[in-house]
Amino acid sequence: MQNKNKRSAKEIFEDKFLYNDSIPATAGKFLLAAIAAAPLLMVAVAAPNMFSALKGFEKNKRYSKKQMQTAFNNLKQRKLIEIIQEGDEKFKVQLTNKGKKRVKDFSFEFLEIKNPAEWDGKWRILIFDIPSKPKIYNQARNALRSKIKDLGFYQMQKSVWVYPYECEDEILFVAELFQIQRYIEIITAEKLLHEEKIKKVFDL
Repeated sequence: MQNKNKRSAKEIFEDKFLYNDSIPATAGKFLLAAIAAAPLLMVAVAAPNMFSALKGFEKNKRYSKKQMQTAFNNLKQRKLIEIIQEGDEKFKVQLTNKGKKRVKDFSFEFLEIKNPAEWDGKWRILIFDIPSKPKIYNQARNALRSKIKDLGFYQMQKSVWVYPYECEDEILFVAELFQIQRYIEIITAEKLLHEEKIKKVFDL
């Protein structure tokens, strides 16, 4: 289903959430996203240049070092991040399970599909068959169904949804968040039997 031209979930995450100025975010959310994209290695926990080791951090100038330091301390107090010793003077900052859930929640909330100015005449058909057990799969199915409704997909059948624009990266991103990649398929079709009705839904 994926090919070498498709972006990884990490690349999508960085593009849509880490360096996107349109996403409303506090310094804490930005730092949480940055650590999710690449765990932070530093020489000492209290080092003043602790954030310089974070690859790509210099791309974002929204927050001062003081704001980031305060955000870091807050994330640690809220147990969203943890510090793991890697050597005599090296430490790694990574997300806790609670932190991972927080990142998942806001990533999921702000995900959107940017539609092109013109339709390419192709349909993207999303099919999924997610097991009912364990319980986490029920939650994943409900989350996926809710999100594709929000994104504007049209429901053809119970677990068959259609969209007229490129959306594979975004759907795979959601699937990876909930670890359900194996249970979904995305088909690109040139024509649908009842597409005139569906065109009206999308004002095509």
